[in-house]
Amino acid sequence: MIRHSLVIPAYNEARLLPRLLDTVRTACGRYKLGAEAVEVILADNDSTDATPALAGAWGCRVVHVPERRIAAARNGGARKARGEVLMFVDADSRIHPETFNAVDDALARPRVVGGATGVTLERWSLGLTVTYLAFLPLVILTGMDTGVVFCRRVDFALIGGYDERLDFAEDVAFLWALRKLGTGRGQKLARLRHVKAVASTRKFDRHGDWHYFTKLAPTCLPALLRRPCRCDFARRYWYPDNR
Repeated sequence: MIRHSLVIPAYNEARLLPRLLDTVRTACGRYKLGAEAVEVILADNDSTDATPALAGAWGCRVVHVPERRIAAARNGGARKARGEVLMFVDADSRIHPETFNAVDDALARPRVVGGATGVTLERWSLGLTVTYLAFLPLVILTGMDTGVVFCRRVDFALIGGYDERLDFAEDVAFLWALRKLGTGRGQKLARLRHVKAVASTRKFDRHGDWHYFTKLAPTCLPALLRRPCRCDFARRYWYPDNR
């Protein structure tokens, strides 16, 4: 029986996907219910490189999602999932070896509606550290984190999955909806900080270590306040063609 469905949205990720899949293989090998209780779904967002072939050769279920929107890719993968628990991780990340065990332990607690593992970064600098610390109070206050996001499949359906009207911040909107669902039932989001994922810094490599303050916030925050979110910088930032 499938317990976990790990959904990986991906567009032209042939370069970085293998390192994620290596960590997934390790985590599957450490999972107490056995590797066969985990399915890995590659939600291919219309890649033009070897991403789907590479994922298929590894053993992923490959789901083609032609609409270039991260929310659509996440939902497309989730629609094909067979697991009781849905998990989502970016293709340029790496996961902790105990991820699946930690998620099971968290969801075994009745007061947990879902959550995320949080992340550490693959490199650090002053700009990256300040950016990380700037988000930390909000994360602590709301319980909403990033990394590997997880919830029960039934609850994913109840909140309608990810909002496909959004070009960006769909992950924030999803966790906010999950948090609201849990609050009504006396549940909360869990932060599994002992199994943090490793997040890629490639956007910082490309746009600069301070770009959250100089580019992202000034451009995208006004758009975020006008839902659905649309802005040219967001499209260039989250949907580049040159990966």
